[in-house]
Amino acid sequence: MAKIVLIGAGSHVFSKHLVTDILTYPELRDSTITLMDIAAEPLVLITDYARKIVAQNGFKTKIESTTNRQKALDGAYYVLTTIKVGDWQPSAAKSVSEYYGVDLGRGDTLGAGGVFYGARHVPAIMEICRDMEKLCPDAWLMNYTNPMAIITWAVNDYTLVKNVGLCHSVPHTATTLAKYLGIPAGELEYWVAGINHMAWFLELKWQGQDAYPRLRERFKTPEIYGAPDANYNGPDIVRAEIFKAFGYFVTESSRHMSEYVPYFQKSPESIAKFKAINRRPGQKTRLQEDEELRAQIENNEKIPLEHSSEYGSIIIDAIETGKPARFNGNVKNTGLITNLPEGCCVEVPCLVDREGIHPCDVGDLPPQLAALNRSNISVQELAVRGIMEKDKTKILQAVLLDPLTSAVLTIDEIKEMVDNMFKAEKKYMKEYK
Repeated sequence: MAKIVLIGAGSHVFSKHLVTDILTYPELRDSTITLMDIAAEPLVLITDYARKIVAQNGFKTKIESTTNRQKALDGAYYVLTTIKVGDWQPSAAKSVSEYYGVDLGRGDTLGAGGVFYGARHVPAIMEICRDMEKLCPDAWLMNYTNPMAIITWAVNDYTLVKNVGLCHSVPHTATTLAKYLGIPAGELEYWVAGINHMAWFLELKWQGQDAYPRLRERFKTPEIYGAPDANYNGPDIVRAEIFKAFGYFVTESSRHMSEYVPYFQKSPESIAKFKAINRRPGQKTRLQEDEELRAQIENNEKIPLEHSSEYGSIIIDAIETGKPARFNGNVKNTGLITNLPEGCCVEVPCLVDREGIHPCDVGDLPPQLAALNRSNISVQELAVRGIMEKDKTKILQAVLLDPLTSAVLTIDEIKEMVDNMFKAEKKYMKEYK
């Protein structure tokens, strides 16, 4: 009986999906699911949800709940992390960078905000890994926490933990592309590789034929990708422009992609033109999500047992049963993508079976795509080194190299901004020199 641990279970948007996904597999219903969070109130909420869905289906799954991380990890087979350090409001560092005109979107993956977000989260993930090395050394860590590439790189270089970084941008984008192409989502075939939030649909096929010519033809009509409901994040103009300029479709949403390149957020006019920072249509607040979950727990309606697009349970099922599966994962580049730096974090197709996770060789990316990826990888590398070495200079250099930040600010302005970000985040940056 596998012990599956969710750390940061109070992040119940993820946790709802992950718990439900596990229970869709009959072979996993005799598992123990241990829910752990340092925040008691949201932990109670997701625990009640998990116990209700188990009870209403008559499953034998054991649901445990604890605020003690060591207790949760003891004897674990699989550890899924969805943590957020601090409260649910934007970080103080992001507020500073917004004042300077950058990080106007999410700011949790790259850029000045992403680097400082990593400075919050990498140490917390390191603590989890140290516990895993002692309490469950053979367990798999599946991380969902951002900044994905920075965290995965740090885990690979500074721990002994078997790990993979998981993100839903590939299946979400595949669904969006099927909509743009006007075909059933299940009929789309693809091969995707690059880095997290900037991976590329290197192959896109429908009924055995290259679907890119059809997509280019469809994108001659701007309403296809520019409408308010073009995809779940609204207008998709940024990704359409990247596709037209560089020849391949990228995985992450337009509002994220606009943060990773220097073209779309240089001025209020360009932001408005490309709709680079639109709020997700109908996006709910955390309080609204809490209330919806509470109502779902308290009413008499049966909770649907439906699988989401998250990869975690797919991996667990394949390892437990030996039934092979494929997914896109964030792993160490050991020659997998030959024109990206050795040792960086790449997102590539992975096969998984009873023996574990097997990343696939991709070879060279088209040079223009590798160049875009490398512009982000340089920031990630310096961020990892700066965070692990508590080095202010490397953190500054990471931000100086960020494509968007360097397009908006001068060197002196970036230095001033980073200095103020350190002051704003002093609670988390005490050891930096």
